[in-house]
Amino acid sequence: MKTLNINGQFHQVDVPDDMPLLWVIRDVLGMTGTKFGCGIAQCGACTVHVDGEAVRSCLYPVGTLDGKRVVTIEAVGGTPNGAKIQKAWLDREVVQCGYCQSGQIMSATALLDRIAKPTDADIDDAMSGNICRCGTYVRIRDAIHAAAEV
Repeated sequence: MKTLNINGQFHQVDVPDDMPLLWVIRDVLGMTGTKFGCGIAQCGACTVHVDGEAVRSCLYPVGTLDGKRVVTIEAVGGTPNGAKIQKAWLDREVVQCGYCQSGQIMSATALLDRIAKPTDADIDDAMSGNICRCGTYVRIRDAIHAAAEV
């Protein structure tokens, strides 16, 4: 039995150490905001924060989480930068199909947590692991800049 701190709440889960965090979040705990995309940590749809760092939960083994804090899309809006990013996403109408957006928002929030006023190069670097099939990259960059100005 493992105790996980997810979104500020402690959850007891009985899962193997090598089970990916994504499946614990989605299938065991029923939080479906974090998406399965590629399963090989290349698309970014499954991005969550572990101790403030954006990580790909599809390959992150749950057995490595002892004492760490996990934040998912369900709770990121409760953080100052998460709230700014979510508002900017709505204001700039970033979303088209929406499938990748939870991962995009998580990566963008982690970026603002690290760099208050990111440059285009900072944004490109931080967001390079998040794929948007709809191609909303220009609006994503604009929304990150807008959130950084608040």
